[in-house]
Amino acid sequence: MPLSTSIIRALAGAFMCSVLATWAGAIELPQQRLAPGGVARIALGTSADAPHVSVNGVPVLVTRDGAQWVAVLGIALGASPGEASVTVQREDGALSTLPYVVKPYHYREQRLTVAPGQVDLSKDDLARYERERTHLAEVVATFSEPLPATLLLRQPTPGPRSSSFGLRRVFNGQSRNPHSGMDIAAAQGTPVAAPAAGRVIDTGNYFFNGNTIWLDHGAGLLTMYCHLSAINVKIGDEVTGGTVIGAVGATGRATGPHLHWAVSLNRAMVDPALFLATP
Repeated sequence: MPLSTSIIRALAGAFMCSVLATWAGAIELPQQRLAPGGVARIALGTSADAPHVSVNGVPVLVTRDGAQWVAVLGIALGASPGEASVTVQREDGALSTLPYVVKPYHYREQRLTVAPGQVDLSKDDLARYERERTHLAEVVATFSEPLPATLLLRQPTPGPRSSSFGLRRVFNGQSRNPHSGMDIAAAQGTPVAAPAAGRVIDTGNYFFNGNTIWLDHGAGLLTMYCHLSAINVKIGDEVTGGTVIGAVGATGRATGPHLHWAVSLNRAMVDPALFLATP
């Protein structure tokens, strides 16, 4: 027997409500780059509840992308190209692994000749750096709920990029770790604004980074702001996107005023450019 027009309309309305409810949980995602320092988006299926995902024991952000769940994974700058995987735990406790492939990616290299004292740390400076590194490892391990409202960020201060993510500097023939953030050229005192809503989880003055702020945006997404001339927030403060949190400076190991902006996802430093709403 044919369905009446009213029943068809009711069924269509119920279907659309279901679709809209599913989509309502979606958030805007960063660009994908399957490479060291990049981001992987791994499809997890359409189960009713979100699976728990981890990589090497570290929890991974899981959100909706349309009708399905997706893991948004930060790939460490030191990751080797090749096959890798995440661990997935479903609602019933079943464990499985899902593979992804890390592809080679070429970042620029810069060779510089400087005074020896600018390369090799003194005993006291090295001890201070080691203390700070231990503390910052605890900060980077932050994983909180709920999910961020968005995974797209606004550039925290206006200006051109003076040094890009992934750049490897070689001082006097000695190779250093790749650049783990984005440097933005700006005048001393230029306001620095939160790129999205978050909570202040650390502030301080560090040997290399100078005056620094860390924001927690939720689910392992953190952002860091270095070399500041001023810090306008304190630990525990909740900020909204656009809130001025500090000012550009040249504190720490810096040759001039600029903002070093870094993004950490599941404890991996990743390219901030992948999160910009306008590339």
